[in-house]
Amino acid sequence: MSLRLNLATSLAIALVSAMPLVAFASEDGKPAKAASENPFFSPSPLPYHFPQFDKIHNEDYEPAFDKGMADNRAEIEAIANNPQAATFENTIVAMERSGQVLERVSRVFFSQAGTNTNDAIQALQTKLAPKLAAHSDATLLNGKLYARVKAIFDQRDSLKLDAESKRLVERYHTDFVRAGARLSDADKTRLKAINAELASLATRFSQNLLKESNADAVVVDDRSQLDGLSDDAISAAAEAAKARKLDGKFVIALMNTSGQPALASLTNRELRERIMQASLNRGGHGGDNDNRAIVAQTVKLRAERAALLGYKNHADYVLQDQTAGNIEAVNKLLGQLAPPAVANARTEAADIQKVIDAEGGNFKVDASDWAYYTEKVRQQKYAFDEQQLRPYFEMNNVLENGVFFAANKLYGLTFKERKDLPKYLPDTRIFEVFNEDGSALALFIVDYYARSNKRGGAWANAYVSQSGLLGDKPVIANHLNVPKPAEGEPTLLTYSEVNTAFHEFGHALHGMFSNVKYPRFSGTSVPRDFVEYPSQVNEMWVAWPEVLKNYAKHYKTGEPLPQALLDKVKASDKFNQGFATTEYLGAALLDQAWHQISAAQAPQADGVLAFEAAALKRAGVDFAPVPPRYRTTYFSHIMGGYSAGYYSYIWSEVLDADSVEWFKKNGGLTRKNGDHFRNTLLSRGGSEDAMVLFRNFSGGEPYVQPLLERRGLTQQGQ
Repeated sequence: MSLRLNLATSLAIALVSAMPLVAFASEDGKPAKAASENPFFSPSPLPYHFPQFDKIHNEDYEPAFDKGMADNRAEIEAIANNPQAATFENTIVAMERSGQVLERVSRVFFSQAGTNTNDAIQALQTKLAPKLAAHSDATLLNGKLYARVKAIFDQRDSLKLDAESKRLVERYHTDFVRAGARLSDADKTRLKAINAELASLATRFSQNLLKESNADAVVVDDRSQLDGLSDDAISAAAEAAKARKLDGKFVIALMNTSGQPALASLTNRELRERIMQASLNRGGHGGDNDNRAIVAQTVKLRAERAALLGYKNHADYVLQDQTAGNIEAVNKLLGQLAPPAVANARTEAADIQKVIDAEGGNFKVDASDWAYYTEKVRQQKYAFDEQQLRPYFEMNNVLENGVFFAANKLYGLTFKERKDLPKYLPDTRIFEVFNEDGSALALFIVDYYARSNKRGGAWANAYVSQSGLLGDKPVIANHLNVPKPAEGEPTLLTYSEVNTAFHEFGHALHGMFSNVKYPRFSGTSVPRDFVEYPSQVNEMWVAWPEVLKNYAKHYKTGEPLPQALLDKVKASDKFNQGFATTEYLGAALLDQAWHQISAAQAPQADGVLAFEAAALKRAGVDFAPVPPRYRTTYFSHIMGGYSAGYYSYIWSEVLDADSVEWFKKNGGLTRKNGDHFRNTLLSRGGSEDAMVLFRNFSGGEPYVQPLLERRGLTQQGQ
């Protein structure tokens, strides 16, 4: 891939190296295509260079990677060995323009590996991983190339560069240094070996987790055990069983997090316990998909690499390039929040226990009980449960009359569905996005349904990133994991899923509004602890009265969400926030614990779960009824781009909560406010320092009090 995409990713997933020209057999058994027919070898002729999904097949990927890497190597060698003195144009800009074939195939391949994988893609992922890392290292550790970058960096103040160009020089220099460009040859050799192994480990972890989650899905023999689930949910479980050739049975699929949606409704405690244990034990109970050895080796290698590069540990390495700046700042924030969060969670547990006792339950509340009895407490306190909301949240209505409506009111955007463009799956939808003046802005792909070949969670990605230099407009996708109902039934979302749809569209806006020259700074190419901030701000429109009344309508009658029910939703804003904050902090603190150790302190595979337990206890978040949102063995965030960075959500939420107050003080959902947010922050990508962008938008420094109040933590003396 081009250097710019290498630098925008973490070293653990850095890209590509030389590979033999071997193609997969096509899915239909036909021979591999002639080179001239490969859809990645030249830009897509479709609008916005939209991927030619109708022409892309498994056998196209590897030849495209081969050509892309070969072309990129030649380009990098030409830049590094240019006999002319290094200039901004012949070195920095040349790298920004390089690697187009590799860029195209990588974006599509890795996107499909996450959302629509198959055996051939997984096999190629495994094969590519170490070679991707080696190709990245061949560029970033190229001594001649670094010398040219450093020469430009040293004279940057005298080159009369515009602000974005000067920042690009500084960013490249930082990236090369952080990648190890200053190391000795011997240390570079060791670094390359570490990077290759880490890339392979990350691929194995993600593939193991997908297989494990599918294998550990809970099979139910008797429909009566599903008491409490809606008819739609039961039908979906029956369909999932049929897909596994288990006709007459029911399958409860496992979502990415520790908690599982069915736990809030099932009356059968034994089944709830089975589901909870299946979720919590993923990747850590032996068998071919066990991830403990992978985790142990990964954290050891990350710590060794950090030391090699001159850092105390992996967290120190990561955080010095984030807005947080250092370990102490992150530990301070997490440490400040943990005690009141756990105290609130214990209070919530006591409320739950009262309900259990009143019903004659002869047991203490545990993790499998929390969601179910929380709904009972909610009903007692606020006279409603979340299932009452679902009929008002039909998926397409939420998207078009909620997510899109808010974007229209705030930014003037309009959306037109493009049914003429090829899809990778029939369930996806494609929209062209226009500015208020009618000018074309972007293409947007919606992929909301869960699948057995789709990774868990929710995310956004770019198939094409905006660039003034290359003349590219963005193609952005949003992915959720909403269970697909039985044929002919409506897709009704939970309140949490509605919130996620708005959140992920916040990422999409960040990518679509990008207005930078250089691809290196496009869209969400910002520090990891800043990238969640714009998406979290977009969540504020979920319950904004003007937006809510436009989409929250009963799927059968069209009646709006009753005001009385809405009032109860608002009244319960801080309800269960002890649980929500504690489960999040458990994962964030666990992430830091794993990455603030030296290589010598890393446990062996059989000590991974003991390390986890000790870390949670030490941090004061070892409260059994509230397990971490992700346990180590299925914590895919930190095996990828969020290593030592899962704190980013709460760090970004400080900025988000402060910004929500700004919007409220300045009139809320107005075009003026939208234009200001777009022009000062969303459009700038990584072209300026992240906190400068925040100050340009808000007019001041971030203030933590709104976050504490939002999460109900102020009563604990914070």
